[in-house]
Amino acid sequence: MGLVWTLIAAFLYAEILVVLLLVLPVASPYKWNRFFKSKFLAMIARQAHLYFVLIMGVLILFLLEAIREMRKYSNQEHSSDIHLNTEMQHSMRLFRAQRNFYISGFAIFLVLVIRRLVTLISVQANLLAQSEASLKQAQSASATIRTLMEDRNTERADEAKEDSTLAELTEMKELNNDLMMKLTHEQKDKEALKSQSESLNREYDRLAEEYGKLQLQVMINAEGGDKADKKAN
Repeated sequence: MGLVWTLIAAFLYAEILVVLLLVLPVASPYKWNRFFKSKFLAMIARQAHLYFVLIMGVLILFLLEAIREMRKYSNQEHSSDIHLNTEMQHSMRLFRAQRNFYISGFAIFLVLVIRRLVTLISVQANLLAQSEASLKQAQSASATIRTLMEDRNTERADEAKEDSTLAELTEMKELNNDLMMKLTHEQKDKEALKSQSESLNREYDRLAEEYGKLQLQVMINAEGGDKADKKAN
């Protein structure tokens, strides 16, 4: 195997190793995504398209070369006059051409597979991050709604307490009004009784004064009668 095909075969083995690392559960999509976004790979990713086209171009050129050699050695006619050693050389060259064809073909295929796996892993990591962010937002929204519901229940309880307090205040006001009316009525009754008592006192004084006058008049009349009797005797 020539040096170039040895390098291509080594590249193929490296690709197989990379595919196994990406496929097997060696690391989570988050770790792979952080690795893909590292500074070293970020510097390479700036010209990744150029590297990809260059690698694919080289591999396709060697694939075409292998196909050409396969067609070349496959179309050669074998005759009995050709020496066995020469025929073995042709068979060996055909085998090498076929081997080079498979090596370059699989290398091209794995380049496409690796590129696709890297893209899918990055997308998966982004989707997982978005799902976690959405889950956190949903949990935050749920907590906010729960807090609002608790605040609403508290407000309703406070409103119920306020309504109860207002009802009690209304009852107390009505009771106070009733008591004030009763007190006013009692005050009026008291004033009426006081007025009646004063009137009775005044009437009593008047009657007492008239009674005194009558007694005085009776005494005067009695004294006058006694004097008349004495004169007659």
